[in-house]
Amino acid sequence: MHSLNIQYNPRLDQLRWLAATLVFLFHFHLEYRGLGAGGLSSPWAALIIEGHTGVGLFFTLSGFLFMQIALHQRQIVYRDFLRNRILRIVPLYLLVFLVATSIGRDKFQPQDLLYLFVSNLGLAPTSGSVITGAAWTISLEFLFYMVFPFLARFAMERGMRYLAGWLVLLLFFKAAAYTVNTNSTLMYFSTFVGRFDQFLIGMMAAMFYARRAGALQRWAPLLVLAAGVLVVVDTALMHRVASFLSVPRSPFWILWSMIESGGWALFILGWVAFRPRLPGGVERLMNHGGKISFSFYLLHMGLLHLLAQGVGLVRPSGIPWLDAVIMVGASYAITWVLATLSYNVIEEPFLRMRRNYGAARSPAPVAQL
Repeated sequence: MHSLNIQYNPRLDQLRWLAATLVFLFHFHLEYRGLGAGGLSSPWAALIIEGHTGVGLFFTLSGFLFMQIALHQRQIVYRDFLRNRILRIVPLYLLVFLVATSIGRDKFQPQDLLYLFVSNLGLAPTSGSVITGAAWTISLEFLFYMVFPFLARFAMERGMRYLAGWLVLLLFFKAAAYTVNTNSTLMYFSTFVGRFDQFLIGMMAAMFYARRAGALQRWAPLLVLAAGVLVVVDTALMHRVASFLSVPRSPFWILWSMIESGGWALFILGWVAFRPRLPGGVERLMNHGGKISFSFYLLHMGLLHLLAQGVGLVRPSGIPWLDAVIMVGASYAITWVLATLSYNVIEEPFLRMRRNYGAARSPAPVAQL
């Protein structure tokens, strides 16, 4: 459903679709290998092997979109902003949390309800099962929502140098945290220390786009190509030097989230500025994928695990690579249908309750908090 606070841009939905698809391929690859099948190993296939980079795209895209809205509205009414965010994420997130507590009912403690607010830390019920494991990102998203109007206000008052100052501080905390954490890779992957800079980089990209939209549109095709190559190279480097799945502690991860987000920010700039239309069917498909991306993201792990346990390996052709393509295509299509149902039943009714949270009628160029 389109935002009430800024003109709809299908390019952003297409990027959401890309992010959700990368995460899907990452988890499909894990399940596929878990069934005993051969998997990918080349660093140049890292966009699938390390497809968790789609999460970095999600975070960067969130910062970009909300900063675009802030620049458009010039003011944000804090209460209405949070109301919209709650309507956007809580219904489906709460359902997933209830499923998680049902799965872990024998170990449940009343204080586990507090994990609603910190699903990325400790022994959260959602992290106890692969079925609901993707929900760890929601707490970080909501933390960003809580502080974003303040950050947007200060960034509009002081410029990008304000956000750059935050990046320097976060780099310090990353380096300091590395010295005392024995599982630094997971820390950088799933906590404030490792992810908050990606929101900030997205915000900076939006401010840059507002100033240089014309030039970016002229160079968009080249920028998309260059940024795409950069993302592939970045991810290949991470897979070769410090893979998330095999290196629990590496100083490489101190810089990884900024490297990852920088590549995605350039790709976002190029794709948003890219003017030629895609073929109609392809564009409608990608736009719909972006619309249902939240349900797709939260539900895909459960469906993949269900298929892995209930169906297992399927070898209709006897050709390993073709069988893998058939399996990924079928599971992707089923997830698509399930996510569309979830969007229509759970998300859309609440999304219709949102309202404009800007205060554009006032000329003051700061956020109203």
